[in-house]
Amino acid sequence: MGWCTRVHGKGDSIMAEPMDPEGKRLPIKLDSTSNGEFMPQPVSRAVRAANALAHTGASALARRLGLSRRSFLASSCGAAATLLAMNRAYSQAGMEGGFFEVPAEAALEREVADAVLGGNEFIFDVQSHHVNPAGQWRSWLNPWNVALRFFPQADCADEDDAIACLTEEHYIKEIFLDSDTDIAVLSSVPYPREDNPLTIEEAAATRRTVEALEGSRRLLIHGLVHPQLPGAIDDMSRLKEEYAIAAWKTYTQWGPDGKGYWLHDERFGVPMIEEARKLEVPIICVHKGLPLPGILFEEDYASPADIGVVAKMFPDVTFIVYHSGYEPSVVEGPYDPEGQRQLGVNALVHSLVSNGVAPGSNVYAELGSTWRGVMQKPTEAAHLLGKLFKYVGEDRVLWGTDSIWYGSPQDQILAFRTFQIAEALREQYGYPEITAELRAKVFGLNAIVPYRISPDEVRRHIARDVVAPVKENYVEVADPSFYTYGPKTRREFLDLMKLTGGRPA
Repeated sequence: MGWCTRVHGKGDSIMAEPMDPEGKRLPIKLDSTSNGEFMPQPVSRAVRAANALAHTGASALARRLGLSRRSFLASSCGAAATLLAMNRAYSQAGMEGGFFEVPAEAALEREVADAVLGGNEFIFDVQSHHVNPAGQWRSWLNPWNVALRFFPQADCADEDDAIACLTEEHYIKEIFLDSDTDIAVLSSVPYPREDNPLTIEEAAATRRTVEALEGSRRLLIHGLVHPQLPGAIDDMSRLKEEYAIAAWKTYTQWGPDGKGYWLHDERFGVPMIEEARKLEVPIICVHKGLPLPGILFEEDYASPADIGVVAKMFPDVTFIVYHSGYEPSVVEGPYDPEGQRQLGVNALVHSLVSNGVAPGSNVYAELGSTWRGVMQKPTEAAHLLGKLFKYVGEDRVLWGTDSIWYGSPQDQILAFRTFQIAEALREQYGYPEITAELRAKVFGLNAIVPYRISPDEVRRHIARDVVAPVKENYVEVADPSFYTYGPKTRREFLDLMKLTGGRPA
């Protein structure tokens, strides 16, 4: 029986002292954290039971192996033990539509845990975020400044500035050192430039930080487009030329007067799409689902009902549906084409089916915040993934995590690396088995098609870039935080909304 190795570290530690010396946090984060865009959902009784089982088991297993709790939880065995505790708690609660394929011996034996959790997939996170703490947006009246200050305190923060947890430095550590992520897209949030916590110029600066060699594409960036703003569509050509943006990001819910728009709107959506085609960057990434509350957002426009319409109108344009239409308050079950009101992921499926957009077409479904939301609900997770694979296509589901809001995405990676749809649901609804080949597609191989990236090219460059030697040195003294940064309770979220004047973080 071998000593369990770390799975969350890939260098000289950035922190002088361990961030969680007593091992109070689990490597698979079982909590109700929101990314600030939606009301945190209370954890279920099954999740509370899983937490209890995992904590109790960690103490016993650490003693058995002669390790501290912290060392055990930072190991591959600690992650395996947590997933096994989740299986047990969920099974006891009758939540058996999905499960984590982890053998019991993985909680004690390094070789077994490594074989299950230590994948070598090419991982391309198409949705990530951080902020610039020194930007012009840091005025007290700016809603983002107020909102992010309210995020619960973490080890990296001080009493004066919780935003210190969301900087470029922590972004690089959480994404590229404490997870198996190879490359990522640094995305935008829905505010004009003067109010945005990360401008296009600052995103480009972060890209330069993580790219040491010409041609190394470890970090891509979006060009944010609010087509209702005067001159926004005309400015797309400048964004392309000056910043080599990889795709466009838009929020159909947002509007300067609180009025959203549809992608097939002849005044706003269609001209934006046509300009993207003209500029030969025909990739539109659009927030759908996670309805954004507040005075500048119109929730109806969070619906993906327009996706099938524009996909049919513009077959040469790629539409990446951020969050896949997922709504945390909607229970994900099988798709019913006769359903009177289609909500959540079913709304996306219905839009595609009713417009004749076949699986494998020009629509991609992205999992940022979505997978994290359902990985604590295995039956819902099974239906959600199964529907996306069946109706959007096994080659059209993309990995995204919405980190840094949730801290390191490694727990999401490990959970997805082991998740399986139960055979009974596969047989009843025609969902596929999640094979190693399918996981590899979701983790990164699907995304290289629209983003025109060769994984061989990327691996060749990142092996020599500025992050690579740091990652090599970091593995022996890795210090994962296991922390999430967003509001975790209804009260915290409502207080945040009050402080921001009804605008989401």
